[in-house]
Amino acid sequence: MDQVELGRSGIRVSAVCLGTMTFGNQTGQKDAFAQMDRALDAGISFLDTAEMYPVNPVRKETVGNSERMIGAWLAARGNRAKVQIATKIAGPGNMQVRNGQGYDGGNVGTQIDVSLSRLGVDVIDLYQLHWPSRGSYAFRQNWGYDPSRIDPGKTLAEMADMIGALQKAVDAGKIRAFGLSNDSAWGTIRWIDTAARLGGPRVASVQNEYSLLNRHYDTDMAEMAIAEGVTLLSYSPLAAGLLTGKYQNGAVPPGSRVAVDIANGGAGHLGGRKTDRAFGAVAAYQDLANRLGWDLIHMANAWGLARPFPVIPIIGATSDDQLAHNLAGIEKRLSAEEVAEINLVHRAWPMPY
Repeated sequence: MDQVELGRSGIRVSAVCLGTMTFGNQTGQKDAFAQMDRALDAGISFLDTAEMYPVNPVRKETVGNSERMIGAWLAARGNRAKVQIATKIAGPGNMQVRNGQGYDGGNVGTQIDVSLSRLGVDVIDLYQLHWPSRGSYAFRQNWGYDPSRIDPGKTLAEMADMIGALQKAVDAGKIRAFGLSNDSAWGTIRWIDTAARLGGPRVASVQNEYSLLNRHYDTDMAEMAIAEGVTLLSYSPLAAGLLTGKYQNGAVPPGSRVAVDIANGGAGHLGGRKTDRAFGAVAAYQDLANRLGWDLIHMANAWGLARPFPVIPIIGATSDDQLAHNLAGIEKRLSAEEVAEINLVHRAWPMPY
């Protein structure tokens, strides 16, 4: 598999990343180890996790278990030198994670140490802020997003505070690069400006949702990515499973994210992604995949790799069998004509959730 540079950091990672947000919950240790083994055998050396993982649901008693699972695998296999690890510190508001405290210049160093301990490593390759402390239009909040609530002066002061703390972590050899998640073009550029002004770590990447069904990144963020040398780590490239087709016609497969959410008292809405238009869009993309001779999962992943700006798709799977199916088409590439056909479907089915 190709190796690519993460932003302008000088760090090279695999062109595809393995997501681990179900490790320690839906995915037990045996299956998690098998997935990491399979991914590494396929050339995927880049692993993404987070302080708050596993999800579906996030619980106080399981926070950090995905990091611990990776740490156990690294200890068992002795292959730390073969992989690059990305993790994230949770932003404010999620009461399951440090009582919703979030991050600031005073606690980020402590939380880096906590993640290092869980992972059992000396250095984290990419340390990310899971969501902005000022709020975000991610997670379907775009429909009622109100940017007038932002205090730019306060935000810039918080950025300066964090940049100083992150630089201390870089100087101490605890993190190698810094990234964002669920952030905007304005936010990303202000982080870059603040780092340049203070001599701190530059934003190498931004981890935002991006898929055939969610193309918010295509305009201002894409322009920023090219101009500023920032890599997109695209999460949910299969739209939380919608683009597998497994939820079409009201189906709820046993063990699926929807089934587990419902079993835990949730609504099974896939974080607001399950809509009539989403199912219509999936059907349209499935018809196109059939006509072009593609597996829909493989086409969705290949589309991310065909974008005209730097993208590293984060592929995730509950089971090793699902990961094997993902990887079976990971080296396939779309032609320009096929991308044009996909764009026609997008024009007919924009923003379906």
